[in-house]
Amino acid sequence: MTEAEQPAIQITTANRRFEGHKDSVSAVAVFPDRRRMVTASYDGTLRLWDLEEGAVLKIMKGHCNEVAGIAVSGDGQWIASGDFGGEVIAWNRDGEPLTQLIKVHSNKVFSLDFSPDSTFLASGSFDTITKLWSTKTWRVQGDPINCGPGSGAQIFCVRYSPSGEYLAIATKNDIQIWNPRKSQRIVKFQGHSVFNRGWNYSLAWTPDSKQLVSAGSTSDPTIRIWDSSTWQQVGEPCKGHTDTIYMVALNPTGTLIASASEDQQVHLWRLSDRRTIAIFKHPNQVYCVTFSADGKHIFSGGRGAMISKWAVPFLEDIPEDQVSVLKDPLREDTLEEHAANDAQQTDCEILAINTTARNACITGDLPTAVRLFTQEINADGNDYNSYANRSFVKARNSDWDCALDDALKSISIQPSLIGCVSEGIALCGKRQFQDAMKAFDIASMYVDADLNKTRLLLLIKAIALFNANQRDEAILRVQVLTTTRPNPSSLACGIVEAYLHMQLGMDALDYARHNEAADHFTAAVNTIGFPSMSAIHSRYDIFVVLFGWDLKSLWQTAHQNRCNVLLRAGRLPEAIEAYRYMMDRADEATKARCIDWSTAFTQDCGMLYTAAIDLDFATDTIFANRSKARSGEMLWDGALLDVEKVIKVNPSSYFGYQLKHAVLHGAHRYDEAIDAFQTMLSKLENAPDTQTQKLRQQYVNPSEVKGAIQQTVKAQLDDAPHRLLDTFTGRLCDREAQINAFITSTEYKEILSSKLMHVDLRMEHIKDVVAMYFRCVTLSHRWEGKEPLLHDVQDKVVDELNPVDGIMKLQSFCKTARAAGYRWGWIDSCCIDQANNVELQTSLNSMFVWYRTSALTMVYLSDVPPSSKPGALAKSAWNTRGWTVPEFLAPKVIRFYQSDWTPYLDDCSPNHKQSVAIMQELEDATGIDAQILVAFRPGMINAREKLQWASTRVTAVEEDIAYSLFGIFGVQLPIMYGEKKQKALGRLLQEIIAESGDITALDWVGTSSEFNSCLPADITSYEAPPYKLPSISEDEMPKLVSSLKSTVTVESALKMYSSLDCLSAPRFAHRRLHLPCNAFPITEVRRRFIRYEETYFTYEVKADGLRDLEITTENKLLQFSRGRPARPGRSFLLVRPWDRRLQLSDYADDTESMYDFTLPSPWPIEQCPVDSDSSERAMRLIIRLGQPFSAFLLAQQRGGEYKRIASDRDIIAQVKDVNSVQGMTDVRTLEIL
Repeated sequence: MTEAEQPAIQITTANRRFEGHKDSVSAVAVFPDRRRMVTASYDGTLRLWDLEEGAVLKIMKGHCNEVAGIAVSGDGQWIASGDFGGEVIAWNRDGEPLTQLIKVHSNKVFSLDFSPDSTFLASGSFDTITKLWSTKTWRVQGDPINCGPGSGAQIFCVRYSPSGEYLAIATKNDIQIWNPRKSQRIVKFQGHSVFNRGWNYSLAWTPDSKQLVSAGSTSDPTIRIWDSSTWQQVGEPCKGHTDTIYMVALNPTGTLIASASEDQQVHLWRLSDRRTIAIFKHPNQVYCVTFSADGKHIFSGGRGAMISKWAVPFLEDIPEDQVSVLKDPLREDTLEEHAANDAQQTDCEILAINTTARNACITGDLPTAVRLFTQEINADGNDYNSYANRSFVKARNSDWDCALDDALKSISIQPSLIGCVSEGIALCGKRQFQDAMKAFDIASMYVDADLNKTRLLLLIKAIALFNANQRDEAILRVQVLTTTRPNPSSLACGIVEAYLHMQLGMDALDYARHNEAADHFTAAVNTIGFPSMSAIHSRYDIFVVLFGWDLKSLWQTAHQNRCNVLLRAGRLPEAIEAYRYMMDRADEATKARCIDWSTAFTQDCGMLYTAAIDLDFATDTIFANRSKARSGEMLWDGALLDVEKVIKVNPSSYFGYQLKHAVLHGAHRYDEAIDAFQTMLSKLENAPDTQTQKLRQQYVNPSEVKGAIQQTVKAQLDDAPHRLLDTFTGRLCDREAQINAFITSTEYKEILSSKLMHVDLRMEHIKDVVAMYFRCVTLSHRWEGKEPLLHDVQDKVVDELNPVDGIMKLQSFCKTARAAGYRWGWIDSCCIDQANNVELQTSLNSMFVWYRTSALTMVYLSDVPPSSKPGALAKSAWNTRGWTVPEFLAPKVIRFYQSDWTPYLDDCSPNHKQSVAIMQELEDATGIDAQILVAFRPGMINAREKLQWASTRVTAVEEDIAYSLFGIFGVQLPIMYGEKKQKALGRLLQEIIAESGDITALDWVGTSSEFNSCLPADITSYEAPPYKLPSISEDEMPKLVSSLKSTVTVESALKMYSSLDCLSAPRFAHRRLHLPCNAFPITEVRRRFIRYEETYFTYEVKADGLRDLEITTENKLLQFSRGRPARPGRSFLLVRPWDRRLQLSDYADDTESMYDFTLPSPWPIEQCPVDSDSSERAMRLIIRLGQPFSAFLLAQQRGGEYKRIASDRDIIAQVKDVNSVQGMTDVRTLEIL
């Protein structure tokens, strides 16, 4: 008989039936925990089932119409249901409603589906509309997806692709593929409508998102498969049904299809060849079908008001004449038989490692392995194999950066299989999965079509993903490979699958999920059929070398863990049976190794067996054990029933209430859990024996936990705005309202309940929860038109306001923040009481810190249209405003949004400060280095450069040009609107110079300020970069010093050095600057007449010890000369402000060192850290003093003080003769007004 003629298995009796609904079952979904199922019915209810016991855990009521569609989120946390009235309800995992009945569609909601990351829910309706919901708020997000007018666009099914890239929608007349993030349609094709005008009824995706499966109505009752790269049909359709196929589903590995039909049958198909494997016959029409989470069973339901559970047939279920087609070698034979065959084959070696290093890797002596590989590299720098081998060892130590460096070095020397594999493993460890997959794909180019190497490479890729916590994907890959592997005699797939199940079992055991752990250990046991693993360990030592696996004890460990976990789950008979099974198959060597374990295990079994028999004396223990087991499987209702029985048996004991607290906490019923804990404390305190009373010391009072949480909240909110927008409710909340919202939140109750059981409060966890709850999003924007102020939104719901002017921007901000998962938002327009001077001053002084500590800053570019090209950010008016400088420097995480609130350049990454393109554009627009933009730190270092950043910015209020810079420099000063910008800027510059001693802020050209003549009147004076003076190279300096020693005595040089060393730092207070400097008296000022010069005047100036120079200024200067000297008390000076860096550093011209500048108190010469030879330092200083310098022109006032005469360009002066030290010895501190 040919394969095409071979009949399918006919199955008429289900393994189990779940009965209870009063009308047809319309939908079924299983939970990822493998223990629960939810069903929907035309009777208007949902039912939550325990799959293990077949019992109803909860009847979920709330719908007023027939329920047509349900969905369970991928993480198992949410349930969603829709009915014929167009209404939707969201439920938690325990069947408690999270929302009221929401009328969201105008016609039947026929289908629902969660996004792969469980953050969105799609609902499809007969009204031709699909809507996307945020699971954070259970509100519709974005614009609805309109699938077209008329009844032809009625929606029967919506399905997210596993990658999340696509949303497939089946309508009556076509299949539409949408980008759910942008709500943009990618393609539309007729699907089944092409064939006899059939309807498109149901959809399902393969796990890799590469194929879409569709089902048709009675006119085309087939299953068709579509290629997601071309959207063309692939191969022949699946044919066999005779009437409408209402639903299709794929098993977790994507190899089998199940279909439910009006013809009263469920068909099981093999995807690869479209063959029917089995037919499950029902007494009535079948409306829904799904696979169990492990793919071993099918659940189906329909007109019969019940759900049937069917076993997916294995080899023993298939007729004799089909064995050749469907047999699986790992089921038909034991691994031991394959091992005997495999032992004769040559292993597909992909590693090139010498025996000594290989043995070091196998025994776990990784330092020796690293040393050996390093020796090989040192001996031959082009040994690409040794670099790759060392990368593997670094990866085993989780040193991913070094592992990646070695892998890349190997590939750079010579691309190879081993190099690409090492790169893939390292990238997986760094969680750069996309790049890792590319590396493994490139590795496949080097296998030379060797099927064994190909299989081994795919397994290594799966293991690397598994180790990087991509466990579901890894298991899926191994299972698919096991099903489709080209060489059925290979053991590799079975060994890997067994080991991964072992790891999953250990993970489940860590979280007390005993039944789940038992399933994994059982799967591992079933895969390994014999105890002697020495040959396997040797045969597949590549897994030992690369990942440190212990294959020798795999069989023994799997069996022991299986027995132990069954015992801990309260499944005593199964534990005993598993133990007997192990002992029957263990060889003598294995039995000898586990003699101690065997003795302890049998003793434990005996004790539990005795307890189970003696029910009268130990009933509470039995119930307690079962409650713990059920809790481990998250079967909270059953666990709570057992707890109540424990309490009933022994009501005076604290133990039952301790257990009750744990169960209620696990069920997220935190208020009840806290009450149970209080009762437990009371039982302990009133216990008749002192021993029990002492147990009270192990626990803390709820008041202590509350106090610790309150302190943490206070610390968290100290650096937060006083007033925030609750994006979930749309209301403005002051500090008290924020705290009250937290106290009533699930997060607060969860942490309060969880901390009650610990003496050590572990404040880190409390801090993490509080920080996560109070995460705040700040908005950076440009004020335009009428912005909403505090009184416009106070005591109102933002979403309910008329969306005009700034209100629309405010609503969009809240919506975008809410969609991103942030509850709290802050915007300067309405979150500050502008009429309250105290609050305004506090807010402006705190804004930099608020932006700094925000979880995210959203930058709204109102003048950047959607889909803008690079460069639009640079041209935005936002980039001209003064306040936006600290708003983009302060945050650590920032995102730019276009006018429609879509990400700039469609960059959906979480932090645009990590975008090279966007940061480069911002650098070009602002002149601020991209590295500074990404990692800015406030402070007074580099003051002149920071002032230049703001020099071209504008503000609506003139004083704000200074106030906006307070945070950048890390200063807090009074806010005094009305003082004018000269005074505001003057106070800021005075503070910078006084606090830091950095006089670079005095380097400007323009007009003097009324605040102090040494300061500019406007920040635009800093727009031009400072004049770059010539520097002396380190090669030139020794020659110049040597030449100077022939004309300048060491004594005079040291005297000059000492006089400068005695100068104190500049002082600036009360608008008076005390400036240490070298002074050069001016002996002649003579005006030089230039035609057409009206605003500025040019003067020729002579000064003692300086070369003649010209100065241009808008001030008229008194002309004088040696023959006609100036009046007494009206002298002029050219001064060189003293910069201690000339004295303390041999590298004063190094820009970086110059800016890292703080003046200490004067140092004695012998303490100078630069050069131990004081005379050499003194000579070097003289050389530097002889270089050109930026000079200030000062005019003496009547009281003996001075004022700076501003110039329109830099005044560059130079001493006449560097050999004349005496000409530079007028060192003093001048008071400048």
